[in-house]
Amino acid sequence: MKRVLILGAAGRDFHNFNVVYRDDPDVRVVGFTAAQIPGMSGRRYPAGLAGPRYPDGIPIADEADLEQICRREGVDEVVFAYSDVTHDAVMHLASRALATGADFALLGPERTMLAARVPVIAISAIRTGCGKSQTARWLGRWLRARGLRVAVLRHPMPYGDLERQRVQRFASRRDLDRAACSAEEREEYEPHLAAGNVVFAGVDYRQIVAQAEQEADLIVWDGGNNDFPLVRPNLHIVLVDALRPGQATAYHPGEAVLRMAEVVVVNKVDAAAAADVRRVIDEVRAVNPGATVVRAASPVRVEDPAAIRGKRVLVVEDGPTITHGGMAYGAGYVAATMGGAGAVVDPRRSAAPAVEDLFRKYPHIGMVLPAVGYGPEQIAALRDTIDRSDADVVLSATPIDLAALLRIEKPVVRVRYEYADAGEPTLGEPTLGEIVGRFLERSGHA
Repeated sequence: MKRVLILGAAGRDFHNFNVVYRDDPDVRVVGFTAAQIPGMSGRRYPAGLAGPRYPDGIPIADEADLEQICRREGVDEVVFAYSDVTHDAVMHLASRALATGADFALLGPERTMLAARVPVIAISAIRTGCGKSQTARWLGRWLRARGLRVAVLRHPMPYGDLERQRVQRFASRRDLDRAACSAEEREEYEPHLAAGNVVFAGVDYRQIVAQAEQEADLIVWDGGNNDFPLVRPNLHIVLVDALRPGQATAYHPGEAVLRMAEVVVVNKVDAAAAADVRRVIDEVRAVNPGATVVRAASPVRVEDPAAIRGKRVLVVEDGPTITHGGMAYGAGYVAATMGGAGAVVDPRRSAAPAVEDLFRKYPHIGMVLPAVGYGPEQIAALRDTIDRSDADVVLSATPIDLAALLRIEKPVVRVRYEYADAGEPTLGEPTLGEIVGRFLERSGHA
């Protein structure tokens, strides 16, 4: 019997186990390892999800203990199963596994994608923070305006009680409260709910897809990080970021996703230099010359511009974009500088210990505060950091309702950013709506 260790981050690792290994009598999964998501190591993947072959569940250990686990458990194969990492990082893990004598493997789309009985439009990206979720929100509204029932399936984010999170359906903010969603989950789910989309997520995507397809004409896959979809798409749209040239082939599985794309959206062309936009388009065409390229904008709008003008502003940004996505700042900092803020307050000066740890872990972060909150400790640290700062106002560019979640003492002004077509029709450049419209005609849903 092959003994397998799965390297993960509480998402694809569980999915790969459920789909490929759970019922395979020739494989014994001896454990998962945890990375990226705090608080996962030391827990167990519960027996209720692991199935009858694993009556005690499966342990989740720290990735730092990779070699020790391989030797202690006699691991034959180490399977890499998370995303938004450099190719170098993947191969360093491979080297560590190979040095113990184990094989190193990555499971591909054909082995791990589930089939749905309704058409699937997938939104993926080559990096975190390219704008896939705003594109998925736009797509959901666009489809519903044409009378179609839409289910949004979100990439897994099960960081709490895994058995309770087996299948999750969110139609209102009350559903988020009942599920005790983390700040990271709310960043992804709240904007969809505000846009009128019903969101499905959780742990067991075979059951999730089965429930979603019962109430939808189409599924929109809103992919997390830069992973390829867990559900087989009938139309695959991949985003790249005009503000980050040179990254088309630098990350896993972002490069694979780009090569899979039927449509590539070059986003944020309104904020990038013209030379960078051209460079990114050239990179896309060099990697995937058959894809249709669409240019898009991500216009930034401050809800109350007068409230930040001349004031000392603490900028809170979308968490994953700044941490895993590698951005020094995001839409909030841009809005503060363009909106005439008197000063941008450095959150390091008031950082609670858990937030100080974050800045040490991600030294690239600029004068902004990522909205992290994987658990109560981080949420409390985020609130304390904001309340102890000497800012007059908080400028929140995270998609969540920060004031409602944290109950902070300072006034909060929100920054909005949505998808907008930015191509040149006179040059024959298609819009995303035109492309999706043709897809609907082909699939009989026009």
